[in-house]
Amino acid sequence: MSSVSIQGNASGTGVFTLASPNSNTNRTLTLPDNTGTILTTASTIAGTGPAVNVWKSSSQNISASTWTKATFDSEEFDTNNNFASSTFTPTVAGYYQVNAVANLSNITVAINGTSVAIYKNGSIYKKAEWNSAGANIYINDTTQCISTVTYMNGTTDYLEVYCYESAGGTPQIVGASDKRTSFSAALVRAA
Repeated sequence: MSSVSIQGNASGTGVFTLASPNSNTNRTLTLPDNTGTILTTASTIAGTGPAVNVWKSSSQNISASTWTKATFDSEEFDTNNNFASSTFTPTVAGYYQVNAVANLSNITVAINGTSVAIYKNGSIYKKAEWNSAGANIYINDTTQCISTVTYMNGTTDYLEVYCYESAGGTPQIVGASDKRTSFSAALVRAA
């Protein structure tokens, strides 16, 4: 196995060694001409890509029969500062594991369904739904969960969470210290 050494300075400190795999094939590593952290496929696997985990600490009133954006006011982490105004806009292109959980409550009239959706670029991308097959029933509290993997281009693509309740009353997206309404996303593979 061969290796390449890059010396940091004349004193010999800062040595960095690259070892090639056990093969006779030459490999080329091209680095961008800029400063900062270089994200490689290997570092993405090690978990150094963007990741966010947010939740609601206070409840939010929503209108019936209208898709309403869930607002998140508490962050557990946002490793690359890609979450603002309840919107995730990652700056690294790649494939992201995305999860959303929404607890809807205070439903004071008979309904036939509730939903939570992950919106991508302003439109429904994936959704989870509870539906009573058209029959209006009384239920005060429902929770939907959704999980998916999606490609994000690292510049203009963005994600949001929206909720829906089919009837009137005074429904809410529940925010509480037990984090029953939450959103998370993490880079699982660079583009």
